[in-house]
Amino acid sequence: SSGINAEWPLRPGDHHLYLEGSLLKPNMVTPGNSCPKLATPEQVAEATVVTLQRTVPVSVVGVTFLSGGQSEQKATANLNAINAYQGTKPWALTFSYGRALQASVLKAWEGKNENVKAAQDTLLFRSRANSLAALGKYTGEENASSASESLFVANHVY
Repeated sequence: SSGINAEWPLRPGDHHLYLEGSLLKPNMVTPGNSCPKLATPEQVAEATVVTLQRTVPVSVVGVTFLSGGQSEQKATANLNAINAYQGTKPWALTFSYGRALQASVLKAWEGKNENVKAAQDTLLFRSRANSLAALGKYTGEENASSASESLFVANHVY
């Protein structure tokens, strides 16, 4: 992560990049999916914030994290820990999830009209959880059901 993050702002003038109007959309620093040792949200927070401190100019407005195949619940817990981390964070730190915001919504909906309300409620719940995490005020979930399922897809390509 630090190698990629360090490269893009080196010559913003070459690409007419206005850093003060830029959002960075990186991954959180997590162990690889096949790594047998799991990291706590606090460890992910420290590794992520330190990497950002070393590589992202303070003039960048914000960092909007990808979920990177984490479960919805894990991505939310990690975002919360990042925002609760006591280090210097001059950027807004929030989410730009695809899969980790909508996977349980799509599962609740199942493409059926009678499930629209359940899907909307699920989306509202996930959105509120991530909004709280962006403030460092997320306290976890009692009944995470499908939100705790891994969204990792081996060899995923866009």
